[in-house]
Amino acid sequence: MVETVRAELPVVVIGAGPVGLAAAAHLLERGLEPLVLEAGGSAGAAVASWGHVRLFSPWRYDVDAAARRLLEPTGWTSPDPEALPTGRELVEGYLAPLAATPQLAPRLRTGTRVVAVARDGADKTRSLGRERRGYRVRTVDATGRVTDVLARAVVDASGTFGTSNPLGVSGLPAAGEAEAAAYVTGPLPDVLGADRDRFAGRHTLVVGMGHSAANTLLSLVELAESTPGTTITWAIRGGSARRLFGGGTDDELPARGLLGTRLREAVDAGRLRLLTRVSIEQLVPVGDSVQVLGTAKDEPLALDVHAIVNATGFRPDLGMLREVRLDLDPVVEAPSALAPLIDPNQHSCGTVPPHGEQVLSHPDDGFYLVGMKSYGRAPTFLLATGYEQVRSVAAALAGDRAAADAVQLDLPATGVCSSDLALAADGEASGSCCGTAPSEPRLVELAVGAPAGVGFATGVAHGRSGDDES
Repeated sequence: MVETVRAELPVVVIGAGPVGLAAAAHLLERGLEPLVLEAGGSAGAAVASWGHVRLFSPWRYDVDAAARRLLEPTGWTSPDPEALPTGRELVEGYLAPLAATPQLAPRLRTGTRVVAVARDGADKTRSLGRERRGYRVRTVDATGRVTDVLARAVVDASGTFGTSNPLGVSGLPAAGEAEAAAYVTGPLPDVLGADRDRFAGRHTLVVGMGHSAANTLLSLVELAESTPGTTITWAIRGGSARRLFGGGTDDELPARGLLGTRLREAVDAGRLRLLTRVSIEQLVPVGDSVQVLGTAKDEPLALDVHAIVNATGFRPDLGMLREVRLDLDPVVEAPSALAPLIDPNQHSCGTVPPHGEQVLSHPDDGFYLVGMKSYGRAPTFLLATGYEQVRSVAAALAGDRAAADAVQLDLPATGVCSSDLALAADGEASGSCCGTAPSEPRLVELAVGAPAGVGFATGVAHGRSGDDES
């Protein structure tokens, strides 16, 4: 076959969410041609699906610098930097205007789902001349039509929101989980809005110990105040929810700290039932309810509920990347160089050092996982982290090694030494290792050969929100 000159091809960006659009903006500034492929019907489709949820981070952390430079000439008005946007406001006030800019609009294809990525003309086993080849990105549109797109490089910012972890144990679905899918709501239902009738006056089981679970639980508590018969059960796999209750007033994102504080108060007041050390073994549909069978603290568990909120965390869709040579950690499924920084099985007091293209690279040059997907199964993630990732990647693709390696992050801390919380929750002695939380966000830099730097506290060891440990 005739090989296409790789340098003449665009850089394909998978996903038109905040990080994907930021990647396109940085590529344009570097003189590279981006092509953004979005499975949803519009930019920010995944964010729009949880539009009722308010972010923890204020606007000043949510707008990328290169994206801002595209928006400002259009007359776009920057939101209040200290205000907390909802997902809907993030889309309407930022992502939609950004996607509509003259620079990005013609380079965005919506309704285009990527189903596979490979080196053009070479499967995973072929090495000869591999570095000269571009990428073949296979897409499917809403009509089922298959189209292949050629690319010089691929930046996968498709996220993980569409692939929830199962409700069962050992990373496997519970028996009958597929058959009970109609009773499972998804991780962030609109309890007080569009989905209200599904929960009002009914019994809901929330499974998970991350911020998604906390948001839903507090909405259900509010619903129960006005609607008699609304019953809430919260199931977690761990022995204590203390890790989710978090740093309270020490958290530099006040909304995140308040979330844990309010949830702890609701549990203490008996406004919801908390079950610990839960193992869900089987789901059995019974009319308008579903029976949940398993164990809690090694005792038999049998619950009849009307809905199950699967706030169990997410995992990356790696099936579409089967023909790409990836270097992924076998535990976290993140790039191997990044995994030790975010692996929840290792102790780091909840800090993540700044990182860029060098940490995100794979054996197949020009391919990158960025944004939430780069964190694999440990996806506690702030938008600003993704923005710095794609700035570094764009610099590297443009040949500016110095800019790619000079990584800067301005991020908030939580005021929580998560390892202490985990130890205390299991009844073990704990000692401070994080020190006092800083009163202001810290700017941290990392260049090639430099020390790892301080990073930023996440509240959970190595950056995980806890959604994976439901």
